[in-house]
Amino acid sequence: MLAEEYKGHLAAFFTVFLWGTTFISTKVLLIDFLPVEILFVRFCMGWFILFLLSPHSRVQTNSKQKFIFNQELIFAGAGFTGICLYFLLENIALTYTMASNVGVLVCISPFLTALLVHFFMKSEEKLQRNFFIGFFVAITGIFLISFNGSKLQLNPLGDILALSAAFVWACYSILTKKISKFGIPVILATRKTFFYGLLFIFPTLFIFDTHMEIQRFYNLTNLFNILYLGGGASALCFVTWNYTVKILGAIKTSVYIYLIPVITVVTAAIVLAEPMSLLLTLGTALTIVGLFISKYDSPKARSVKRQK
Repeated sequence: MLAEEYKGHLAAFFTVFLWGTTFISTKVLLIDFLPVEILFVRFCMGWFILFLLSPHSRVQTNSKQKFIFNQELIFAGAGFTGICLYFLLENIALTYTMASNVGVLVCISPFLTALLVHFFMKSEEKLQRNFFIGFFVAITGIFLISFNGSKLQLNPLGDILALSAAFVWACYSILTKKISKFGIPVILATRKTFFYGLLFIFPTLFIFDTHMEIQRFYNLTNLFNILYLGGGASALCFVTWNYTVKILGAIKTSVYIYLIPVITVVTAAIVLAEPMSLLLTLGTALTIVGLFISKYDSPKARSVKRQK
């Protein structure tokens, strides 16, 4: 049990590490692509890779067809929230408010995930005081990282969209936890989620007047970055994230989101030679401390876990 938990923590860290570095690839691709084009292509590529890894669609089950239909609804909900709506809300929010605002508000999703688990999955994971203490420490660190001395500016529409993205990701976390109980292999479950997500994304290609010219992929820089987003940040990372939710639960997995701004800042310092100010360093330290506080189990909780 403990060995499985360690695997879950390693998978979570690996996932957020890759997600924290994707801003470089996205920034490069935005020169030639619209945000929705990047979104559609990366998840198409991710779905294809997962199909190659797990081409079978049949899952052995003794359940009735009605229950299978209910499963498909949950997969559709996960695809709509975690694949389509989250990324669209985040990208649109960036056009109405500062990136620093979005960075802070999106990281509220672990707190919202905990609330949803508490109200809708009471028997699954118990909320502890350490989670809330860790949240306030981590969000303080993320605030320092995001603003880094710049002036706080509220932009109601963009900020509401960013907060909505955080809520949508919390919903996705809950649905992912439900999917983990279906007994379906993680790769296949992720592929099904991608499929529904792509169905919801497809109509937006017409709304945003996209033009999917293949010539843009002749550029090796574009090709490399879309492969990184599609194969690494989408196919691989969503599998490892869903695996982690299955092992650790929605709440403990979600707190790793706190690390994404930290990894982004460190990557920018290493790859783009951006300076690390005192505020960035302090924010990074607080975020990491908050993560460990949130993950800390009380002696009573550890005792209960050993008895399982």
